[in-house]
Amino acid sequence: MRSRAEAVPAPTRFDTIGAPWSIGIGDAQTPVASLGAPLADDDLAAVLERIERFDRDWSRFRDDSLVARIAREPGSWRLPADAEPLLALYEQLHALTDARLSPLVGASLERLGYDAAYRLTPSGDPLPAPRWEDAIALRRTAAGVELDTVAPVVLDVGAAGKGYLVDLVGDLLAARGVTETLVDASGDVRVRGGRSIRIALENPADPSKAVGVAELHDAALCASALNRRAWGAGLHHIVDAVTGRPVTDGIIATWVVAESALVADGLATAMFLADPARLSDRFAFEWVRLGIDGRLEASAGFRGELFA
Repeated sequence: MRSRAEAVPAPTRFDTIGAPWSIGIGDAQTPVASLGAPLADDDLAAVLERIERFDRDWSRFRDDSLVARIAREPGSWRLPADAEPLLALYEQLHALTDARLSPLVGASLERLGYDAAYRLTPSGDPLPAPRWEDAIALRRTAAGVELDTVAPVVLDVGAAGKGYLVDLVGDLLAARGVTETLVDASGDVRVRGGRSIRIALENPADPSKAVGVAELHDAALCASALNRRAWGAGLHHIVDAVTGRPVTDGIIATWVVAESALVADGLATAMFLADPARLSDRFAFEWVRLGIDGRLEASAGFRGELFA
């Protein structure tokens, strides 16, 4: 048992891709309810390199990324080895939301002011995203996924990308022998190993308070809220690709528990654009959502508790 004088181990914390991250690992001295030991220096260096590589591929906020090159000229593009799970999820969610969720909303977000320069001022009327079938084609080859474009297109994988990166970081650590981990990328969380934890569901109206608690065991929890990236009246990052406008359907926050953070993150966004019952026909997940009227709803299998 740890004595009162001993310091409780703390997770590794750092800022990257515009968000605070925390990674804790389990060890013999860590309390059962938490994962608090820090990463070794070489593991942290490997994690930071993996995050940098993902950002260099998928970020629309840097000029040297693959996404930036795709936005400058049409052609055929060999995508990174990690592309298949991410784009396969987008294909499914695109269909389940009747094209309202799409990776082609980058230009829509730029029109609203959420661009690489962070102008945060709309430059014109809302711009619907191009139709998937008119703008891009994915080809699965023996060498991997290739993307064909007929015109420059601005990809944005923000609906699921950070959750997917949480998974990739956990995969990397597992391959390095670190198998009991908690990776938290500013609220997109995945727990691996034998421990269970309880995570508060942040109240979007008051981040110092919670609307409930979720119990996680070898699973992921991701959240999405209209206040997370908002820059003006009615301007936020969750955009209906069909209209090019930020969603206004009466939901202000969602939380999803799923086996992977990729799926949890994508579904947390999709729940603003489609009925949870329709999504549940294809995916196994638990969910909570908060309406603009303050009403909380949850799936029948949600493990946790909600506060009135």
